[in-house]
Amino acid sequence: MKIEINVYLHDRVSDSELLTRLDQIETHLTRLLEKIMQDISALQAAVTAEDTVIGSAVTLLQGIPALISAAGVDPVALAALTTDITNQTAGLAAAIVAGTPGAPAPAAALAAAKTAVASS
Repeated sequence: MKIEINVYLHDRVSDSELLTRLDQIETHLTRLLEKIMQDISALQAAVTAEDTVIGSAVTLLQGIPALISAAGVDPVALAALTTDITNQTAGLAAAIVAGTPGAPAPAAALAAAKTAVASS
């Protein structure tokens, strides 16, 4: 990042007044830099949290084939698995909608998720 500061000296300003103003500028820049660093740290934490959520979703999705295999052809086990997948998909869809600016209403996303699960 490049920061350029231009200081114009005028004859009507005393040296002590100029130094006071420069000290004020330096203080302001220091505070601004500290705020930027805090914002960057907060952003890094948010990205880490998102990565954790994404990793959990990927683990859930990757585990579905094994769950289907484990259920075999038992209708009760398949019905329980279908309910579990539907609930988890709906929860995931709602979480995505909640964290997406300008996203559709959660009810619409939930209905779309249930339709997607039912059609697969």
